[in-house]
Amino acid sequence: MKKHLLAVLAVGGVVFTLAGCSSNYVMHTNDGQTIVTQGKPAIDEDTGLIVYKDGTGVKQQINRSDVKDLTEIGQ
Repeated sequence: MKKHLLAVLAVGGVVFTLAGCSSNYVMHTNDGQTIVTQGKPAIDEDTGLIVYKDGTGVKQQINRSDVKDLTEIGQ
């Protein structure tokens, strides 16, 4: 329970931090995760993966089939 609360608070803090920046996105995965990205994610045509920068600016990848929806936040 404490881990879930900590995760919700961490994601909430990242969302509020990034809310002032333009063109950030929130991805919801099929397993219930919420991922806040810096900038618009792109699809790598060679691998079929979605490439994005996470809330700390680190480049990440996720399988396209694992993403339920993608929503723009901010400006």
